[in-house]
Amino acid sequence: MAQEGSVMQAGPGTKPGTDHDVDQHEEHPGERVYVNIAIILAVITALEVVIYYIDALSGILVPTLIVMSLFKFVTVVGYFMHLKYDDRRFAWIFASGLLTAVAVWIAVAVIQDFHQIVEYVSSPLGDLDD
Repeated sequence: MAQEGSVMQAGPGTKPGTDHDVDQHEEHPGERVYVNIAIILAVITALEVVIYYIDALSGILVPTLIVMSLFKFVTVVGYFMHLKYDDRRFAWIFASGLLTAVAVWIAVAVIQDFHQIVEYVSSPLGDLDD
């Protein structure tokens, strides 16, 4: 912060919209884009609900829902968290945290089922009667 006499003034870029050198970045979309994104997300959510009740898709239900949810997640993060328009380093920071969380989740899932994996590998024919 810069001081002039007894009055403190904010330095450049500390007040959004006041320092054009700091605030220059790609232009954010208008309301219409956000409304369109919200409609797309609502349609995908409706499809997820419909897919859940179709018995013929029960074999691929979980992978399909994961892919659809992943698309919604990326869309929300990109548009509503403004990562699409911010510095790419922010996206990499976010992605690295997400990948770390997924790796920890996978590790915990493997650890929880470790005894079944060991039994399967150590069984003579590789089959278990569960």
